[in-house]
Amino acid sequence: MSRLIRVPAGPYAPPAAARELTVVSADGARLHAEVHGPESAPAVVLAHGWACSTAFWAAQINALSADHRVIAYDQRGHGRSPASPTCSTDTLADDLEAVLAATLAPGERAVIAGHSMGGMTVMAAAEREGFREHAAAVLLCSTGSSDLVAASTVVPLRAGRIRTWLTRKILGSRAPLGPVTPLARRILKYGTMGAGSAPDMVEVCARIVHACPRRVRYAWSQVLDLLDLDHGVRELRVPTAVVVGTADRLTPPVKARAVADALPDCLGLTELAGIGHMSPVEAPEPVNAKIRELVDTYVRVDNPVNNPVKEDA
Repeated sequence: MSRLIRVPAGPYAPPAAARELTVVSADGARLHAEVHGPESAPAVVLAHGWACSTAFWAAQINALSADHRVIAYDQRGHGRSPASPTCSTDTLADDLEAVLAATLAPGERAVIAGHSMGGMTVMAAAEREGFREHAAAVLLCSTGSSDLVAASTVVPLRAGRIRTWLTRKILGSRAPLGPVTPLARRILKYGTMGAGSAPDMVEVCARIVHACPRRVRYAWSQVLDLLDLDHGVRELRVPTAVVVGTADRLTPPVKARAVADALPDCLGLTELAGIGHMSPVEAPEPVNAKIRELVDTYVRVDNPVNNPVKEDA
């Protein structure tokens, strides 16, 4: 996992990968990817969000890799994936397709889980042939498909032009985040996590976010500001579960409900009481349980979805 993160022990300590590889995307961008767990196990693919890295998924990898093949990758410019001059929803989709092709056998299917911008990656790839070949089911965590800045409640004002303008300025700031200080932890917790988040959760999220280069953080903030993936949601034609925290200020529950309502094959919306935007870190047990449920239903090695029965000629 990302060498930028130092967590000494516990569920948020990034485990060593069984295998690491460099995936080359359609435009030549190089992506760091990791494979954890037995090669013969059913596959789970994890796509992290804005300003995060593979380290964000440590709790999922630690819990699932004993009996799943867990694949995680750093979005371009994040973690150990070099920055690229091209940042767009199309490149997000390109990168996910490239990772799927590089880590899964032809026709092999996996549960694909995306958090925040990772969920948007899934929406952007929904119509892609490579995605449809490999996606058996999807989990969307703390994400939305459009109008994110206007919906965000990071700024504690009534919805409207002033709040949207201030939110845009904050999320699109070019300022360096600097070291992880007590004040930085309080700010990050307020903006991205629920009030009951434990100190170790806040610490690991702060370390991950502060490790993201400011140029990368800014470039992707501009993409998210103009996001419109409503069409991608309607084209996401695989079984899809949605999870959101009731205290999510960045992609509030109203955005998750809109996604769930528009999905062609929605398996349900789970609202986690008191949880903020960092749901896989703040609520690892329900997120892990949802991934396991999707794997058990759609991806188990002996499941016809993953190994379709061939009719005699």
